[in-house]
Amino acid sequence: MRAAYQYRLRLTKLQEIEVEKWLEMLRYQYNYLLADRFNWYEQNRCSINSCLLICHLPDLRDNPDYFSQKKTLPQLKKNRPWYGVLQSQVLQDCVKRVDLAFKRFLKGDSNGKKSGRPRFKGKNRYKSFTFPSLSRNPINGSVLSLPKFGKVKMIYHRPIPEGFKIKTATITRKADGYYVTLSIQDDTVPDVIPVDSVKNPIGIDMGLKSFLVKSDGSEVPIPQYYRKAQKRLRKIQKAVSRSKKGSNNRKRIVTKLGKAHKKVADTRKDFHFKTSKELLDNYDIIAHEKLNIKGLARTRMAKSVLDAGWGQFLSILSTKAVRVAWPTALNAGLITKAVNPRNTSQNCSNCGRKVPKKLKDRTHSCPYCGYVADRDVNAAINILNLAVGHPVTSKAYRVTVRAASAKADTVRWCW
Repeated sequence: MRAAYQYRLRLTKLQEIEVEKWLEMLRYQYNYLLADRFNWYEQNRCSINSCLLICHLPDLRDNPDYFSQKKTLPQLKKNRPWYGVLQSQVLQDCVKRVDLAFKRFLKGDSNGKKSGRPRFKGKNRYKSFTFPSLSRNPINGSVLSLPKFGKVKMIYHRPIPEGFKIKTATITRKADGYYVTLSIQDDTVPDVIPVDSVKNPIGIDMGLKSFLVKSDGSEVPIPQYYRKAQKRLRKIQKAVSRSKKGSNNRKRIVTKLGKAHKKVADTRKDFHFKTSKELLDNYDIIAHEKLNIKGLARTRMAKSVLDAGWGQFLSILSTKAVRVAWPTALNAGLITKAVNPRNTSQNCSNCGRKVPKKLKDRTHSCPYCGYVADRDVNAAINILNLAVGHPVTSKAYRVTVRAASAKADTVRWCW
């Protein structure tokens, strides 16, 4: 199992200058290697599959790949001695980033989805570098030892759990300072709870009126952090647009704007972590919809969808499910299951018949069995039933069905 722990660094002025120096040299090397890839691509590609019998072609060279470009690094340090301050594996990781970006541009990722054309990194656009390997015990108290860079202080707010080994360390520059992300690994395989032995399942329906509605009828209100901060962000953005480009005043306001956006992102992420922890502490299996968030982000509800951050929340939920009870029971192995959201809002969770509704209709009222419930609660129950494979009745669900049946009997008696 792989996890990532992030800590804030307390660098000295000299260390901050050194970090910026490393980032700038890596940026130059990244752009040089990317340009080398593009030059080969433009000189060697051809839109036709045949040519004349007698033709004059330039001398073609081999395709620059990860290994051929990595072999140029020793010569780079000879030609430019100032690159000798960089740790060798950090420089090799820069080559790896170029290789990954170019491969995704030409071939795509593991699913075959291609990325856009890689862009050259402008000033302050190269923000991180990675140490692929560290010493066996790199942390001593709140001090982290980095190869060839030295010792740096960090806010060690939570310890690395037992059984995990630190694999890599990534130094990142953010709007409010410098951070280190430690990638840790544990080779043990967590035991997953079988679906048949689940005792307390729950289904959740993601929404914009409420952040999520559970199948037992309870809900989590939506915080809307971005919408609440819009007025403040608009004011700072206006000051940025009015300032002169390249001036120190503009740099100061841009830093202020970055901190304001980071605060919104951090508060949203904190809300997602706390909500996922509450769910995993109380339930064995959490069923949710398999949402097409990129598609929803192209609609008129884009701002609200992105402000809710469903993708980040579901990613955190699935990751924490494996190790929810850290550090007492690290291998908890709870289940999060994504189901097809098709007709989950339309079908009746009591009888299974389809009851068409528009988006403005917020109450589910089945004309076939008389079941009446909130639209989102009905959808959450359908999601849970799809995940488990059979109808699941909770206490709140039975009370709702009993009330709906009594209402239907009264209507029939009056008729």
